[in-house]
Amino acid sequence: MEFKQGFGWKACYDEQRDLYTAKRSGFGQLDLYEITKEIYDALKDGMSDADSCCLIDKGRHLYMDVDDRCGPLYTVVLDSDYEMLCPWANVAKSKRVWSDELTDVAVEIFESEKNNREKRRKKREERENKS
Repeated sequence: MEFKQGFGWKACYDEQRDLYTAKRSGFGQLDLYEITKEIYDALKDGMSDADSCCLIDKGRHLYMDVDDRCGPLYTVVLDSDYEMLCPWANVAKSKRVWSDELTDVAVEIFESEKNNREKRRKKREERENKS
């Protein structure tokens, strides 16, 4: 695995799987993303926090853990495969995870999560077919 790192972010290229992922963390928040090669190549140590955030946020959001003191702590698992996709991120498992139903609704409502809609819809259909 090849890594790049800057202020508040770390990105990984897994050459065995040809997979690019990233982690952003800062004041009370940790986010994991699947990113493209173009995003990975554009990330540079020393770039501003705003620039690195704008780049990484273009990726597919996988996981979000929030403890920003503005409300209760919560975790949103947007892709249940986040641990397999980002094994290097060492994310502590949380007991305050949003339900699949709540996460599905958030993905459908928020434009920022549109990259997750197709996969979440397939997972929801699988869950419904098992019932």
